[in-house]
Amino acid sequence: MDMEVKVVDFRTVSSKDNQIFKLCEKLAQKKYRDRLSCYLIEGENLVSEAVDSGQDIQQIVISDDAGIDPELMKKVEAYGGTVFMKGSLFEKAAQTENSQGILAVVSKAPEPENFAPDRSNILILDKLQDPGNLGTIIRTADAAGYGGIIAVKGTGDIYSPKVVRATAGSLFRVPVVYADTEKDALELAKARGKKVFCTSFDTDRMYYDADMSKDAAIVIGNEGNGVSETFIKEADELIKIPMRGDIDSLNAAVAAAVIMYHSVLQQGS
Repeated sequence: MDMEVKVVDFRTVSSKDNQIFKLCEKLAQKKYRDRLSCYLIEGENLVSEAVDSGQDIQQIVISDDAGIDPELMKKVEAYGGTVFMKGSLFEKAAQTENSQGILAVVSKAPEPENFAPDRSNILILDKLQDPGNLGTIIRTADAAGYGGIIAVKGTGDIYSPKVVRATAGSLFRVPVVYADTEKDALELAKARGKKVFCTSFDTDRMYYDADMSKDAAIVIGNEGNGVSETFIKEADELIKIPMRGDIDSLNAAVAAAVIMYHSVLQQGS
């Protein structure tokens, strides 16, 4: 990050020209999140979880008219890198209407060296775009004990404010790596010993008949276009979720949850 703004006093930011305020404004845009390799989190629960889980927090900002939980304030005081901000200015810096008067600038997690350990299942996100879907899928992967996620280029920004909120802290725990192409994602999954499962209409095999208890890489396709042809052709196994009536597809996050929890059931837990 080329901008060091951490301070240890509780002075009050009151000007739009302040570099902390400017940083918060910039992080509303993906280009600055990428350039500075950090993002915003908002709300008491997310900030508390970020502190507890040892995230690399660059700055904590508190509205000067917010009533912050006393226990969280103890954590914040012990942390040190904190400023107050005038309430009217904080409202402009925050990216949600109900941020609870506290936000933090957090460094993006580095790509893990030991991604997807033996026996763990992973997801491959094939150009998903909807922030709600992305956040819900990451949160569900965390709950289902998945070892990580491969995001193919063209997938939405997992550090956008809407995705970060939807993950409810799971972004701190689920490692994400990136692949430029579908072939790169397949090679990475195969190198980790994963069997690739892909949903498709062109199969009679139901998801509940497939063994996804361990070392499975499950591909979740784009909301509008589904899974790419490369994944369909190169997958080890094609599966489908049964549909009734006139419905021909499920919401991406729902489909991902159905399949992930099938694998959890197969593990006997």
